Amino acid sequence: MEYLDFEMPIKELEEQFNKACAIGTESDVDVTDTCKQIEKKLNETKKEIYKNLTVWQRVQLSRHPSRPYTLDYINAICGNSFLELHGDRNVKDDKAMIGGLGKIGDQSFMFVGQQKGYNTKTRQYRNFGMANPEGYRKALRLMKSAEKFNIPVVCLVDTPGAYPGLEAEERGQGEAIAHNIIEMTRLKVPIIVVIIGEGASGGALGIGVGDKVLMLENTWYSVISPESCSSILWRSWEFKEQAAEALKLTATDMKKQKLIDEIVKEPLGGAHGNREATFKIVSERILSSFEEFKNLSPKELVEKRMNKYENMGVFKE
Repeated sequence: MEYLDFEMPIKELEEQFNKACAIGTESDVDVTDTCKQIEKKLNETKKEIYKNLTVWQRVQLSRHPSRPYTLDYINAICGNSFLELHGDRNVKDDKAMIGGLGKIGDQSFMFVGQQKGYNTKTRQYRNFGMANPEGYRKALRLMKSAEKFNIPVVCLVDTPGAYPGLEAEERGQGEAIAHNIIEMTRLKVPIIVVIIGEGASGGALGIGVGDKVLMLENTWYSVISPESCSSILWRSWEFKEQAAEALKLTATDMKKQKLIDEIVKEPLGGAHGNREATFKIVSERILSSFEEFKNLSPKELVEKRMNKYENMGVFKE
């Protein structure tokens, strides 16, 4: 596993722990007490590091190379029940936006989300998680299909933004995202949104309207990335940490501003440190969120969703 700069003390202790355990396995030397001491120190170090994370460090964690992506969540949660669906029936199949039918237990869901790559080849194949207009139109097609068959929708958000290329603008990037937003506000089935990594700009909003919006604690959600904000305000990326602080983009900030509904705690060490535990937590939160809305009529569901978004950004002095 790769480690970020501030995670280096964890790396050193994990290497010591593995070496000590290996010595005990390969020889007759009893290293049980030593292993327990190192393990205790390791847990204390993790608690200390992850308890005092800066905003920029949380941004770094949201982009951690070992952090699970959309398909990791879907495959872990749904197992073999997931059936991926392709194409927007207009231009082509956008590989940065994936979707399909899957089950959590006995309940069917339509899953939609951005998918990033794991290496240079797959990152190019997935366009770094940046969807084109056809990706958002595919997502909407799947959501409308879910509505037709009364299947709830789960959106997994993880994108640095919608693709800003010339061809994307020519095919109506802004219109596709705006159309998704208005259609999602009046979709007649429950929508559960989970921000699992980066939630940047309209790229996130294009699949980000939901009855329940959940946000993992080491993720971010903002109109612009810290680097882009820094380059606009200071004409340099060197002030990205300062920009991250000013943008108020963490899960805590989003909850305080009532822009999300719930913060989902990650296991000690972050989602990348214990993927299986993270999958279980997210699966449970999706099911419990669905329980809140499954008995509402389509009219009640849409009205409740509309009121929720209409009340955002309203302040009293």
